[in-house]
Amino acid sequence: MRPSLRIASLIIALPPLAIVVWLFFIPFLSSAHLSFLREDQWTLRNYFLVWRLYRYDILYTLWIAFVSLAAVLGIAVLLCGYLRVHTNKPVEFLFKVPLFIPFVVVGHAMRVLLAPKGTLNSVLSQIGLINLNDPPSIAFGWMGIAVSLIWKNLALAVLLVLGAYRSVDETYLEAARNFGASTLRQIRDILLPMSAASLAVAGAFLFTSMLASFSVPLMIGSGEPPQMVMIDVYYRINYQGDYGTANALGVVSYLLAMGVAGYYLRTITKKET
Repeated sequence: MRPSLRIASLIIALPPLAIVVWLFFIPFLSSAHLSFLREDQWTLRNYFLVWRLYRYDILYTLWIAFVSLAAVLGIAVLLCGYLRVHTNKPVEFLFKVPLFIPFVVVGHAMRVLLAPKGTLNSVLSQIGLINLNDPPSIAFGWMGIAVSLIWKNLALAVLLVLGAYRSVDETYLEAARNFGASTLRQIRDILLPMSAASLAVAGAFLFTSMLASFSVPLMIGSGEPPQMVMIDVYYRINYQGDYGTANALGVVSYLLAMGVAGYYLRTITKKET
C-alpha cells in the first residue's frame, strides 16, 4: 500500500477510534482505578465486597442473559429461515416493530401484561385456566425479565439473522428445493451453516445488550436479591454513595462484555481471512 493511502486510511480510522477510546477505554481505566480505592487508600476491599454480596447477582445476570440469548437466537433462526424461503413482508415488519420501542416502555408494558392480576392472567382466568384469586406471578422474577428481554431483542435478532440469510446465494436454496428439501432442511443444512459466523456476531451483540439491561429489570424484577448487576450498581451509587464498590461491579461487567467482544473480534478475523 502506498504511503498516501496509508495516511488516508489512518485519517479515516481516527474519528471512530477516538470515539472508542473516549467513550469506552478511558472510562474503563477510570473505573478500574477507582475500584481499587477505598477511603483514599489502595485496597482490594471493594472486590471482596463484590464477591461477598454480589457473586450470586453476577451469576443471576449471566443466567438471564444466556437463557434470553438462547431463546432469541432459537426463535430468530427458525423465523428468519421461514421468511428467507417464503417472503412475507407484513410478518417481517411486525417482528421489527420492537426496534422502535424504548426499553422503559417495554418494561411498563410487560409489567402490566405479566403482573399477577395483569392482562395475561385476566384473559386466562376468563377461559378457566387459572384462578385469579391465586394467580401465578411471572412479572416479578427472572422469567418476567427474560420474557421482556426476549421480546425486545428479537427484533434486532431478526434484523441481523435475516440479513445474514439473505447473503446466501439463492441458487443453493433452489438446488435444495429441486431435490425435495423442506423448509426446515433448507434452514438446517444450508442457511444455518453458511451464516454461522454472522450468527456468532449477532449473538455477541445481543448478549452484551442483555448484560447491560437496566430499565427492564428495574421495572420487572422483584426488588429483592438476586438482582441484575446494573441494578446493583444503581443502588450502590444512589442509595449508599459507595462509588468504589460500584466501580468494582462495573469492572466485572466490563470484563464479561470484553470476553464476548474478544470472541466477536476473533470471529470477524476468521471470517475475513
